[in-house]
Amino acid sequence: MASADKHGQAVDFVDPGPGRLSCRERVERALNHQEPDRVPADLWAVPEVKQRLQEHLGVSSWDKVLQKLRIDVRWVAPDYMGPVQIRPGGVTVDPYGAWRRPQQHGFGSYAEYAGYPLADAQTAADIHTWDWPRPEFWDVDSIIRQLDELDAQGQYFVCYEVGGIFERAWALRGFERFLIDLIENPEVPCAIMDHLTDLYIANLVNVLRAANGRIQMVYTYDDIAHQHSLLLSKRMWQKYVVPRHQRMNIAIRAFGVHIMYHSCGAVYPVIGELIRDLGIDVLQSLQPRADGMDMTQIKKEFGARLSFHGGVDIQHTMPHGSPQEVQAEVQERCRILGKGGGYILSTAHYIQNDTPIENIMAFYSTPRTTA
Repeated sequence: MASADKHGQAVDFVDPGPGRLSCRERVERALNHQEPDRVPADLWAVPEVKQRLQEHLGVSSWDKVLQKLRIDVRWVAPDYMGPVQIRPGGVTVDPYGAWRRPQQHGFGSYAEYAGYPLADAQTAADIHTWDWPRPEFWDVDSIIRQLDELDAQGQYFVCYEVGGIFERAWALRGFERFLIDLIENPEVPCAIMDHLTDLYIANLVNVLRAANGRIQMVYTYDDIAHQHSLLLSKRMWQKYVVPRHQRMNIAIRAFGVHIMYHSCGAVYPVIGELIRDLGIDVLQSLQPRADGMDMTQIKKEFGARLSFHGGVDIQHTMPHGSPQEVQAEVQERCRILGKGGGYILSTAHYIQNDTPIENIMAFYSTPRTTA
């Protein structure tokens, strides 16, 4: 399939073919730090991009997009069956209690925060008595149905997202208030993080038990950095956030699955601690334009102990580069991060709707080799 890019050049989608390994074998080999038949790939995109890709490829579902582009990874999530709340002014309450309001922009919409339900809490007791979501709000049987459908299609590498602790906690309290509390009134943010950690552990145990070995990786996250540095001091992060992730990761490890951790931004100063203290297997995002995120240095320093997912720039290359620039960056990431295994090819975050389809097709047309 060919289309014209913004420079008037023809862009052809080159099908890499099924390969000699199954999708699951390809990813597992990479995570075992062995080079598979080609670098495995994942695809993250916002809903508007998903719809555009379906239309461009002339297929009827997102699954068919993934199949056509030879994506190795699949994601499952239990259906939310809990209460649906609407607040005044069109504010919705997400499954974890955060207040959200749709916000339009030039290419689509997103759900911005519209207040914080725990902003007025004074003590840990106020946190404990809040109406927290319960594990039974998520339909675990829906996971089994999703896995059955994937098994019928092929042998994919399957991931489950459990959630972020620091990030979702401040979304209930307010970012500035939360950081001030960590200094002046730590019992409140700690109580919020503890409740979330308890909920995540209950949910992941339910899901992984129901999956019965058919999920290969659990994805956790916390954006703890911005473009130039950490959002909070390393000492504060280690004191308050790390122990909650450690407790959750112990529960994940009991099921023998891989752990992938995401943070945007300049996380280079804590990569060693993510390996040593959190015991993660895969670091996700690798935001290439953030300070210190040099792929060659990161691979050299941590590549023997850690695998990587992401790394292709969505700030400039994907939305504003030419298809040839996209392909050059993809080739560079595969060559550097994929050498010797240890890499799942993907963008650093969800592909946004300002990205030309031609650049997405160029991305997945690039040979996924380390040569």
